[in-house]
Amino acid sequence: MRVLLVEDEVRLADTLASVMRRERFIVDQADNLETATEAVAIGEFDLVLLDRTLPDGEGLSLVPDLRARNPGVHIIILSARSAVQDRVLGLDEGADDYLVKPFSIDELLARIRAVRRRPAQLQGEQIRAGAIIYDLSNEEVEVNGARIDLPRRELRVLAALMKRRGRTVLRESLEQAVFAFDDEIQSNTLDSHISRLRRRLKNSGAGIEIHAIRGVGYLLREAA
Repeated sequence: MRVLLVEDEVRLADTLASVMRRERFIVDQADNLETATEAVAIGEFDLVLLDRTLPDGEGLSLVPDLRARNPGVHIIILSARSAVQDRVLGLDEGADDYLVKPFSIDELLARIRAVRRRPAQLQGEQIRAGAIIYDLSNEEVEVNGARIDLPRRELRVLAALMKRRGRTVLRESLEQAVFAFDDEIQSNTLDSHISRLRRRLKNSGAGIEIHAIRGVGYLLREAA
């Protein structure tokens, strides 16, 4: 799961980002509305944690753009504005949930699990290729009915390739899907993840092939 955390309180933002990474999420951070808008324009997110009171504007103004670009994105408002009318406004503007500061980290994680379970928000709960079934809502992979555990970045690579199976996926698109904006990416980092993913899938009898398209990207297709 890729998360955009929009929060200008430095200590809180760093704490939340650390917790999210321990939960195996890929986390991008923005401390103002302008940076968040730029991130939404170039990245695809599964979850957005959104503060309302930002230095350059109202966080809720980002919601329509989020929904237009990705109708299935989960949005949880994190705000010190606790009045009933504030919470109602946040939900009416399109957020999935509204959590009042200060809050428990355990409660936030429970709310994240809850919004991810809502089937109406998912655009296809499962994708299939060869003998693989990828459960998008829980980020779980089964091959021939048996679950296999993959590191989070290999999961992201596999999801990006399976969603576009039979078509070449550009390196830039894969890197955006797999890495946070501030990650240091070596020239062969993506290739290393894909090489390990190939071996795991081959050993499990997944029935798919991942081909490198030189200078362009990668293509996933079912084995002949």
